[in-house]
Amino acid sequence: MLIGEQGLSALSAASIVVLGVGGVGSYAAEALARAGVGRLRLVDGDVVDVSNINRQLHALDSTVGKAKVAVLADRFREINPQLRLEPIQEYYAPQQGQALLAGCDWVVDAVDTVAAKTDIVCSSLEAGQGVISCMGTGNKLDAALLRVDDISKTFNCPLARVFRRELGKKGIRRGVPVVWSPELPKIAEEVQSGPRTPASISFVPAVAGLLMASYVINKILQLKR
Repeated sequence: MLIGEQGLSALSAASIVVLGVGGVGSYAAEALARAGVGRLRLVDGDVVDVSNINRQLHALDSTVGKAKVAVLADRFREINPQLRLEPIQEYYAPQQGQALLAGCDWVVDAVDTVAAKTDIVCSSLEAGQGVISCMGTGNKLDAALLRVDDISKTFNCPLARVFRRELGKKGIRRGVPVVWSPELPKIAEEVQSGPRTPASISFVPAVAGLLMASYVINKILQLKR
């Protein structure tokens, strides 16, 4: 057995919240569920859209229009009937942040906005919870460049740059693990000017989510060694 009975017990005792279950968060959540985590809270206010099908685990023609957290919860119950699931169809907002994070050992931040990310990290650190945050995966094609580092070591990532600035305003300049890539964002020729929505592909967000799950699982196991 790869992690032994002690490792299985540690994972079974763990309580984790995944904030945002889109392209990154859906893969992180499933990896945690399959690894044997005991309690999993899924937080996302969105429903599956046809535009999600290229990269989000729950997105199928048959699930379009359904709540993302509900689709994942049904899927995870088939994977592990003993998993204690809390699907919450809400977007993260600071005013209810404490309630959404309460009772969890680890916080997996896969939300989109820097304001929410900043509040999540600050709240988690203040509460003594483990936390990992995902930086930008849009407009990128080389999944092999994804890595886990301290936020202070990031570069070439527009989201990470703004995130560092906002954390700095709170007096936080290091000590926050993030999944990120140094790959320069690509810009499609037809949208090189004017407002742009980041484009995405199937495998980059997925790998980012799996790296987040790997980090959390290994940290939980290290505490029991």
